[in-house]
Amino acid sequence: MIGPMPTILLTNDDGIHAPGLTALRAMLAPLGHVVVVAPEHDNSAVSHALTMGRPLRLQDLGGDRFAVDGTPTDCVIIGLGRVLPEKPALLVSGINRGPNLGDDISYSGTVSAAIEATMYGVPAMAVSMGLSGETPLYERAAVIVRALAGKVLGAGLPGNTLVNVNFPAGGLYKGVRLTRQGRRLWQDPIKEVRDPWGETRYWIGGKRLHVENEGDTDVVAVAEGYVSVTPIHLDTTNHLALEALRRNWHLEELG
Repeated sequence: MIGPMPTILLTNDDGIHAPGLTALRAMLAPLGHVVVVAPEHDNSAVSHALTMGRPLRLQDLGGDRFAVDGTPTDCVIIGLGRVLPEKPALLVSGINRGPNLGDDISYSGTVSAAIEATMYGVPAMAVSMGLSGETPLYERAAVIVRALAGKVLGAGLPGNTLVNVNFPAGGLYKGVRLTRQGRRLWQDPIKEVRDPWGETRYWIGGKRLHVENEGDTDVVAVAEGYVSVTPIHLDTTNHLALEALRRNWHLEELG
């Protein structure tokens, strides 16, 4: 006897009408009952922000699509706590317009939504695509995402672990690699500008100072034209450093 179709919760940080989310929804529909809970508007680079200073509005757009006037993390919390009657089998966040590689994941609303789901015990994937001057091939990327989603639905993920997936710019790729998180650092991240009234303002951005170009990292894989699949663990403790500090700091002397 065939059991009920699993529920798949979708969200993003580009907004409910983003084409990457639309492509993902269509491609994952054969795998289960797809429900979308996403921000009303673009929430890029909000990281793991929660909206706590005001109430949130939840709009039912029909067809199992819901919009929240908040952050991606807000969407996951409301999706799990109010929209769905029980935990979904999988959460997928994306497909983000722009990469979330290396250090960038600290700022990413896309990845933070997947982190939030993982905290609630829901297997989760974050999916992003590099930027280029060409029209992104979200449908092509979604084929790979569907295959990865099938693997997660079939075998699950290790505890407290999510998967961060990044596609090369445009969505064209040579293959798929399992990778570790790399490094991407910024040079001159603050630009001073003047507003129309002559007041000084500061624009945060900048050029790349250092991009890791060796090893089995997500940064290297995408730069070489491959899809990177990076498992990310919620425990960010440096366990080797913890043991070293226990040996050397002797905190018991502090009373």
